[in-house]
Amino acid sequence: MPNPTSADGVRVTLVHERFTEFAGSEAVVEQLALEWPQAPILAPIGLPGVLPPALEGRLRTTALSRLLRGSTYAHLLPALPVAMRRLPVPPSDVVIASHHAFATQVVHATSAPVVAYVHSPARWVWDPAMRAGEVGGRLGETALAAFSTGYRPLDRRAAARVRTLVANSHAVAGRIADWWDREAVVVHPPVDTGFYTPDDTVEREDFFLLAGRLVPYKRPDLAVRAAERAGVPLVVAGEGRSRAEVAQLAGPGTRFVGRVDDAGLRDLFRRCRALLMPGVEDFGIVPVEAQACGAPVVAVDAGGARDSVLPGVTGELVPAVGPDEEVAAWARALGSFDDAAYDARRTRTHAESFSRARFRSAMADVVAKTLSAG
Repeated sequence: MPNPTSADGVRVTLVHERFTEFAGSEAVVEQLALEWPQAPILAPIGLPGVLPPALEGRLRTTALSRLLRGSTYAHLLPALPVAMRRLPVPPSDVVIASHHAFATQVVHATSAPVVAYVHSPARWVWDPAMRAGEVGGRLGETALAAFSTGYRPLDRRAAARVRTLVANSHAVAGRIADWWDREAVVVHPPVDTGFYTPDDTVEREDFFLLAGRLVPYKRPDLAVRAAERAGVPLVVAGEGRSRAEVAQLAGPGTRFVGRVDDAGLRDLFRRCRALLMPGVEDFGIVPVEAQACGAPVVAVDAGGARDSVLPGVTGELVPAVGPDEEVAAWARALGSFDDAAYDARRTRTHAESFSRARFRSAMADVVAKTLSAG
């Protein structure tokens, strides 16, 4: 497949792991594709209609896509590293890989320097705790553990060959250092601060908000238990495999509204007292979207929240404590939350530092430095 020369004379190829849904990492690829409008987009698997129509014609996937079961790809897991190693990468001056688990394996498919934008080294590969509660129960956890043991050396070797590693947060940069023994530059992911905006005509209401997928690592259970103990209203927007379990834990002041569209989410951001983020995120786009709408954030003092939340200015960080103390710690934070301590304009100004334009400029600078280094 030929690779047209981009407007600046640099042949860029973009690589992503899968296009089975459009979420935060796909939004990163979208912005990279807009920055390099001639770059082809490669992935081992993908579904039609996931990318925006303007980018759909640039996507090339492999025959593995025919084996997808709807958007389910777990059965293809062992084949994905091999497929990434065999991607038909065209002649390129630089390859930019969007990495969750396998994208760095593209170093074996090209002689061009690879810049890897790392959402995180695969936490389920390196951290046994992330395999707990896996679909398939104990059998699923055992299978993932066996796969992880075999894959870790391959993961490290591929990372060693990447020319430039870019982490989406300082927490992820720490994992890269610990698990891959490499340094990484930090470039925060893009947030649509043009869509997520304050509305001075909308008044704040008496509820906290939990938004996103209801899955174990995001700790929706902690949010609903803390809200019940503190006696504060909570709105839960989102779906996921933990929904039934979380609903059983919820008190009468918690309301589940299911999955909402972007406009509905923006409306909730504009009306809530604060957004809650009790789980440890690699970065966490949703908290920045909330701040872009002027809403403060109450987050765990760990992971990407340390990059996105300014304590006492745009929200609060709740200390990460043991399981016997965490509900009480969060209940205290919710019960003592002072709305008057936060200025919506200042919160919005902070969120603007995570804009799409800022991301694209930073990534263009990283690529230019990579190429100039030879």
